Amino acid sequence: MPLLEPNPESLRPGTVREPSPDRVPDRNAQGTPEPLRSDLTALLGADKVLWKVSDLVRYASDASPYRFLPQVVVVPEDIDDISAILSYAHGKSRDVVFRAAGTSLNGQAQGEDILVDVRHHWTGIEVLDDGARARIRPGTTVMRANATLARHGRLLGPDPASAIACTVGGVVANNASGMTAGTTRNSYRTVSSLTFVLPSGTVVDTADPEADATLAHAEPDLCAGLLALKAEIEADDALTARIRAKYEIKNTNGYRLDAFLDGSTPVEILRGLMVGSEGTFGFISEVVFDTLPLDRRISSALLFFPSLTAAAAAVPRFNDAGAIAVELMDGNTLRASVSVQGVPADWAALPKETAALLVEFRAPDEAGQQEYERVADAVVAGLDLVAPAASVTNEFTRDTKAISGYWKARKAFVTAVGGSRPSGTTLITEDFAVPPSRLADACEALLGLQAEHGFDAAVAGHAAHGNLHFLLAFDAALPSDVERYAAFMEDFCTLVVERFDGSLKAEHATGRNIAPFLELEWGPKATELMWRTKQIIDPDGVLAPRIVLDRDPRAHLRGLKTIPKVEAVADPCIECGFCEPTCPSQDLTTTPRQRIVLRREMMRQPDSSPVETALLDSYGYDAVDTCAGDSTCKLACPVGIDTGAMMKDFRHRRHSPREERVAALTAKNFKSVEVSARLAVAAADRIGDRLLESVTGLARKAVRPDLVPEWLPEIPGAAARKLPRTARVGASAVYYPACVNRIFAGPDRHREPSLPEAVVAVSARAGKPVWIPEDVAGTCCATIWHSKGYDAGNAVMANRIVEAAWGWTAGGKLPLVVDASSCTLGIAHEVVPYLTEENRELHRELTVVDSLVWAADELLPELTVLRRAGSAVLHPTCSMEHLGDVEQLRALAEACADEVVIPDDAGCCAFAGDRGMLHKELTDSATAKEAAEVNSREYDAYLSANRMCEIGMDRATGREYYSVLMELERATRPSG
Repeated sequence: MPLLEPNPESLRPGTVREPSPDRVPDRNAQGTPEPLRSDLTALLGADKVLWKVSDLVRYASDASPYRFLPQVVVVPEDIDDISAILSYAHGKSRDVVFRAAGTSLNGQAQGEDILVDVRHHWTGIEVLDDGARARIRPGTTVMRANATLARHGRLLGPDPASAIACTVGGVVANNASGMTAGTTRNSYRTVSSLTFVLPSGTVVDTADPEADATLAHAEPDLCAGLLALKAEIEADDALTARIRAKYEIKNTNGYRLDAFLDGSTPVEILRGLMVGSEGTFGFISEVVFDTLPLDRRISSALLFFPSLTAAAAAVPRFNDAGAIAVELMDGNTLRASVSVQGVPADWAALPKETAALLVEFRAPDEAGQQEYERVADAVVAGLDLVAPAASVTNEFTRDTKAISGYWKARKAFVTAVGGSRPSGTTLITEDFAVPPSRLADACEALLGLQAEHGFDAAVAGHAAHGNLHFLLAFDAALPSDVERYAAFMEDFCTLVVERFDGSLKAEHATGRNIAPFLELEWGPKATELMWRTKQIIDPDGVLAPRIVLDRDPRAHLRGLKTIPKVEAVADPCIECGFCEPTCPSQDLTTTPRQRIVLRREMMRQPDSSPVETALLDSYGYDAVDTCAGDSTCKLACPVGIDTGAMMKDFRHRRHSPREERVAALTAKNFKSVEVSARLAVAAADRIGDRLLESVTGLARKAVRPDLVPEWLPEIPGAAARKLPRTARVGASAVYYPACVNRIFAGPDRHREPSLPEAVVAVSARAGKPVWIPEDVAGTCCATIWHSKGYDAGNAVMANRIVEAAWGWTAGGKLPLVVDASSCTLGIAHEVVPYLTEENRELHRELTVVDSLVWAADELLPELTVLRRAGSAVLHPTCSMEHLGDVEQLRALAEACADEVVIPDDAGCCAFAGDRGMLHKELTDSATAKEAAEVNSREYDAYLSANRMCEIGMDRATGREYYSVLMELERATRPSG
């Protein structure tokens, strides 16, 4: 055992608490039972079977209010694996549930037996017909698909608010739509073809001209059964009319019975039925979409009304004017959204009765936009609007920043309102539709019903389509609260069906939540047809039992999850999963959501239970050690939950007092440490990579892998011992070379000039010389200690750098230019909590500027570009994302190269200072997709602006990344 192996006990909650009624039982502490584990391992291979209790727990939750523990999780790589899993389930009478992003709001992504992860290994998009169509694999997020399509001026029709995280497979399986899709741009209307695997293992490609003949040969009973149901439906005029009427408004409750009317062959019928089937009919392995034009001329307004009903009454006017989106937000939603960055703070004081409409028009050209704006202004002139806050304008705008802010507030409906719910309560998200002409009446009735049952709910929705969402919070651990929710649901469903003839699920699909009320909406005849359809396609009931069809009238109350209180930074989490696609460890260990889910299960357990102990045994590596700590999860989370900060705190808790003292001593003597590090790197050039890898490998085993870095062949040579000479007199800024650039040189082909030399030269060339203080050695941005949770060392260095910077800049009179984005972030923001009160005052006087901003905003306008590279690919770092510097990176690159590309799969490299040397598997996993995209072609330049991230990308791609400022110096260097 390593000398400094952390003790899992340090993360044991240790609080006095009552065990939760839905805690994982002790019998599950050993994970997947036998022979299930051995059977699937033999069938698929050990790397495709997740069996530890920590694996089962992290997959037991999704964005819904339900929680079901699977018996095992499998991660198939291809259709052969899928077929093998289905064959095994048939032979062993087991059931299977497919899970992609886990953003479903009604428990569709949860199973109680074999859960199949179809996010990993199932990503990719192929653009067809210059963007008119796209072939997309099911694990690809909607946002990722649209990023590729945008280059062709196209986009997908479905546009759910969860596009950052939800996958194409899930969108099709739920027929999710979103803000603009309505009934004409959803998956049912825009899917060109599907490839899917039926429960029997039969693979169907609906685009294959021979598909029906092949299916008839393989599945004659299925084909005959589908055609018989089609004939039965078409022979019933009243039923046919009823089915057509049900889809005149948005409706995802039950199966798409209109598929029997729209399809003429079994394959055509199946293509329609698969959309919205929620994984109960088969696995969708590939989707070909007919895409839509991306109209880039956008005009939007956020219009405020005195009441929800007044706002709803205005919706038809904007529909008639041609608005592509009319989104409704009530007062609770508006007030809660102030937790979202960029939303005006004065919304917090909005009257409760206030409501707003977010109205958007999109046009392909200027003339179309002007005409839309003329019509929209005429509509606004006839409305009685209110301005209850100073930030309210009630005007249409083309400003992209303002429009983005409006949509951030709207899309954060579930997460922002959910994040502000009382601690310990479970969140229910309901979704229904009524004829748009009756929206105002539905709003009034809904508010009355909520008040009657004691709920102060939040309401928002796609008002243009008569589609409303509302949120309820209650304590699932209290039987009385569960019964209050049950009573509300009975009355709500009756109201929607009997008073408004509406849809109980407009776009979130039936799930577990509305399954008991399916017959209430559709009636016994249509509901029985759905049961018969399921029997024809999945006669053994292998796929997703109880998710769409369930005869238990209280099925929606089964499996409701409690939400025990956890650390304050993570407690608002509603487990939506928006954070997961940005997380560097998503394909290696755990995601931010899963880290929180695992922590909550610990809190459900009695202290020292077998399950809690088993979770702690895995949590150290799976959650704490392999978190890059980059906090990109905070950027993706609509309410800014920083799971990275929680992991850094956990690292701190695991430190012994001795470790903290050593870390603080290192900070106090960092000048010597810096010199030693540079000498060691210089010596490494002479020793050789193989020996260094061996030596550091032995040291990691003896001490602790999370403390001793591993030597990597990509580590560059040593930086020059001396920094460039500069003068303080006449300097426009103080230039602070980060310690990493004082220790490591650039890549072999770009060693001269060095980065510090390039910054000095290009600044002087622009007439804005910089000064490097002579005493920068021994200072640091403190990120070294901050990232590892060494609070004492962090405090030492944080205060030292601020005091030094204040002196260097003459009390803040000059800007401090920092040449590594992570160090800029550290000095500008991350040091603040660790400063003394006096130094916080000094910090407020500092202007910390990233070198990208300095070069793009101050230098570039004064420079003449003399030579350009043909092409450049960029790696925006996570720190650039936090700082908002990506556009400056792009601007500098565009000045230096004819073609500039940011990969669609660009993300955090997870090198995270030295974390890529502590856990190289983390960086290998985090960079795999980006590296594949980069290496799909050649570029003349590989550019970034952070040395350690550049090393990480060197390792991932085999290329040599370097700072864009070095390329700027080359591009503007006078000839001769």
